[in-house]
Amino acid sequence: MFARTMAAMLIAGLSLAACAQGPSQPATTVAATAKGKALADAKGMTLYTFDKDAGGKSACNGQCAVNWPPLAASGGVSGMGDWSVVTRDDGSKQWAYKGKPLYTFVKDTKPGDVVGDGFNNNVWHIAAP
Repeated sequence: MFARTMAAMLIAGLSLAACAQGPSQPATTVAATAKGKALADAKGMTLYTFDKDAGGKSACNGQCAVNWPPLAASGGVSGMGDWSVVTRDDGSKQWAYKGKPLYTFVKDTKPGDVVGDGFNNNVWHIAAP
């Protein structure tokens, strides 16, 4: 009986430790768009990458981040596999996929919109799964 109780406590402790570390990837989906499959946020809005981002760092700040809201990651989250978390210039956290920070676009008004693809001389692209 003692061994079962200890085993149950150990499993519960490991489960709590895993939860305390935070999610290993954001709540995203793969959406069908007019331009093919794309990563989408929890609301179904298309996610994008920015060619000027380099070295796992976001170059989209200020007004850029107003027009291209970063896919925010809360404190204590950690990435795994293709997913990682980058720290923005303002200290906030942002999800990245395969090392590229992810954004939505304010001119996409409904799930599946891809208005931002190719925007601003083709420096914005759909984040492909």
